[in-house]
Amino acid sequence: MAGSGGRKSIFITGAASGIGAETARYFADRNWFCGLYDVNEAGLKEVADEIGRNNCHVAQLDVRNRAEWSQAVTGFGEATEGAMNVLFNNAGVGRHGWFEDVSADDNDWVIDVNLKGVINGVHACLPMLRDTPGARIVNTASTAGIVGSPQLAVYSATKFAVRGLTEALDAEFRDLDIRVTSLMPWFIDTPILDMGAAAGANVKMSDQLRENGMTVYPVSMAAERAWEAAHGKDVHYMVGKDAERARFMTRWLPGAIRKRVKAQVPPRS
Repeated sequence: MAGSGGRKSIFITGAASGIGAETARYFADRNWFCGLYDVNEAGLKEVADEIGRNNCHVAQLDVRNRAEWSQAVTGFGEATEGAMNVLFNNAGVGRHGWFEDVSADDNDWVIDVNLKGVINGVHACLPMLRDTPGARIVNTASTAGIVGSPQLAVYSATKFAVRGLTEALDAEFRDLDIRVTSLMPWFIDTPILDMGAAAGANVKMSDQLRENGMTVYPVSMAAERAWEAAHGKDVHYMVGKDAERARFMTRWLPGAIRKRVKAQVPPRS
C-alpha cells in the first residue's frame, strides 16, 4: 500500500471526475498525498493511474454510507500515519427540472449525497483532523447556495445548507485548530452539468445553459480555488467572475438579483 511518507494529505470525495479529480491532480502536482474516494471505481482507477499509485490511496465510498466512511478513513489513516491535513467534502449530485417533474426519490438522493454526505464526512474524519495540527475542512457548496436557483430547487437547498454548516462549524471548531471553508463555484465544465430531471432524461441542464449563453468555467479554475480554500483566511471561495458578481448582488442588491432570477425562468412548455 502506498504511503504519504510525511507529505501533507488530502481526503477527496467525488474524486473520480470533475472538480474532485482535477483537485487531486492539482494537489498531487504540489507533492501532496491524495485519498481518492467515489462510487465510480473505473474513474478512480483512471485518476490514480494519472497521478501515480505512490501518490494516492484509493477506495470506493458512497458518502451516504457511514460504515463505508469508517473503512475509508481507517485505510487513509494507515497510509498517512494518522494524519489528515484536509478533508475535501466534494461529492455532489443533482437533478435539473421543474419541481413537480423531479421525483421524491431523486430529491432524497440529492439531499442524502449533498448534505448528509458532508455531515457524515465531518463525523468520520473529525478525530483524525483533531490530531493533525492546522487541519482544514473544505466543503463544496455552489453559487446556488447564495441565490435560490429555479429548476434546481432541492439542489440549491442542499447548497444553502452546506454554506450554513460551513459557517457554523468554522466558528465551532475554532478551539480545535480546524478551519472550515467552502468552495462556491458558478457553472463548471464537469459531468454534473449533464443532470436532467431524471436519470436518462433527454433534456439536460447543459442544453439550457448553451441556449441561454451562460458562462461555463474550466474545471482547472475550481481546483485552483480549492487550493486557496485549503490555505487561505476567508470562509467562502467563489469560483468565476459570475460567482463573485452573484455574491456582491446578494449582499448589496438582493431585490435586483431576485428580480433578475425570476425574469430568466423559462416558460413551462
